[in-house]
Amino acid sequence: MPAMNASPDNRTGKRVHLIGICGTAMASLAALLQERGYEVTGSDAAAYPPMSDFLRNRGIKIMEPYSAANLHPKPEFVVVGNAISRGNVELEEVLNSRIPMRSLPQTLHEDFLAGKEKLVVAGTHGKTTTTSMLAWMLETAQAQPSFLVGGIAENFGSSFALNPGAIFVVEGDEYDSAFFDKGPKFLHYFPDAVILTSVEFDHADIYRDLDAVKTAFKRLVNLVPQRGRIIAYDANVNVDECVARAFCQVERYGFSAGAYWRIVDLKFAPEKTSWRILKQGEPWAELEFSLAGEYNVLNATAAAALAYSYGVKVPDIAKALATFKSVKRRLEVKAQVNGITIIDDFAHHPTAISETLKALRTRYSNSRLWAICEPRSNTLRRKVFEKELAESLAIADEAIITSIFKPEAIAENERLTTAAVVSLIKAQGRNARELRDADAIVDTIAPELRSGDVVAILSNGGFGNIYEKLPQSLQSMPKAEHRA
Repeated sequence: MPAMNASPDNRTGKRVHLIGICGTAMASLAALLQERGYEVTGSDAAAYPPMSDFLRNRGIKIMEPYSAANLHPKPEFVVVGNAISRGNVELEEVLNSRIPMRSLPQTLHEDFLAGKEKLVVAGTHGKTTTTSMLAWMLETAQAQPSFLVGGIAENFGSSFALNPGAIFVVEGDEYDSAFFDKGPKFLHYFPDAVILTSVEFDHADIYRDLDAVKTAFKRLVNLVPQRGRIIAYDANVNVDECVARAFCQVERYGFSAGAYWRIVDLKFAPEKTSWRILKQGEPWAELEFSLAGEYNVLNATAAAALAYSYGVKVPDIAKALATFKSVKRRLEVKAQVNGITIIDDFAHHPTAISETLKALRTRYSNSRLWAICEPRSNTLRRKVFEKELAESLAIADEAIITSIFKPEAIAENERLTTAAVVSLIKAQGRNARELRDADAIVDTIAPELRSGDVVAILSNGGFGNIYEKLPQSLQSMPKAEHRA
């Protein structure tokens, strides 16, 4: 039962509670609601950075663990995160007490998107970074955009902004909305323009197969008005199918000769990446940034194309990319200890892992590359992606995989077999092993690491605080142990 919209005059002091507040999008929504004048509280099973730090820095109380007592006194309404299911003690209290409840996308649509030009960035991969780039281009051009992104955009130091400009940039997630609304979040946003980066089988917990995923994206495309625009990647047959019946202008981007926005002269250097863009075959822009990887060049090109259509000039686009600082947990350098570089990347799908490791190969071409993977997402924990996960991890010189997160949540016949992944990696001529958890990994590999190594930690969760434990362990060891 949806809560009624609150007017600006009666929000102040009224409490809103978010169940599952430490999810990236939920934490961002919490901050938006606080900005609107609500008193915001939230609860989660476990709070971990960066979103826990983000919330605490804003004075938003995080209650752990879930408890019916967290809903007293009774809030004005409750936002139920999509990870929350029946049996959660707070959700049961909401239902028993008939506290008004909403989903995240419903709240965003009703309270924040009305009256704005809505630019939605969608796709299996690259959404968060592309959304952050697009928002930064608009900000650089002084368009004062509002935005909501599933991560901390480092240029803003935030995952959201609520500004007076006409444009709202939002990351369009294809995952379901709530236990009472199993449709994709992005169908609530009614976009005026869309970037579509990729379409692959993902979220096997809610989508039956690739056709079901494509159906969701086709429905998103069908919401774009005739006056709107779609910027779509040009080298993915699934994207081709999803945009084939669009009613608006569709502009393709990529490396192919026929791309409307064509990437040429791509160059990777130790500290920067540069490329040129041809618009309909004519020179249009020369761009560079500090990020690594072909996939980030594609993301930047898509953002540039849509920003340009909303009046951002090429010099502002170039300036924005040259000053772009990326997103927390996207190829984020967490520490450099004794010549060893430790990198955190939000890994949720084999293709994302593959692109991350390829990017690190271009940036650290002479380094020994380690991949440490926690199968935590609903996708990575499933057997259907076993072969693809092994192929991705085999890009590294040394691959470590942990036991899957909460195996009991996945039916045994559908569950990833980590031993099989290790065997498949070894069959490709790479070193691979399984270690129980973060502590076992730190104890085992810290003595093996040497100066020049690059360690990519791949998880979409807290991963036993390995991001802090590994650097601490290395700092306590003599430098001589890390020399080649």
